Amino acid sequence: MQPSTEFLTPEECAEVDKALLTSREKFSARVAIYALRSLKQIAQKNGVAITQLEPQQIEDWIYQDESLQTGIDREFRPFFSQLVIASSKPLGQMAQQTGVAI
Repeated sequence: MQPSTEFLTPEECAEVDKALLTSREKFSARVAIYALRSLKQIAQKNGVAITQLEPQQIEDWIYQDESLQTGIDREFRPFFSQLVIASSKPLGQMAQQTGVAI
């Protein structure tokens, strides 16, 4: 992953902001976008499909991500690991329902 202090690009933020969603739904959309991006990178690194990723692979990648090493509270990485792990199942289900490969 490219080191960055931003989780979404300005363009992605603008797209989410202009959607007719509640604040809570916008937050969920932002989390889903970043989690999917992270899961794609983790799957590519491990040579497997997103749906085949194990929680330990996700956690290991997050702990090794240089962009999450500095300037962030130590408790953020375990929290973020759990957030991405928890996102993988619903993202997989949505992809299956819509017929989109992830």
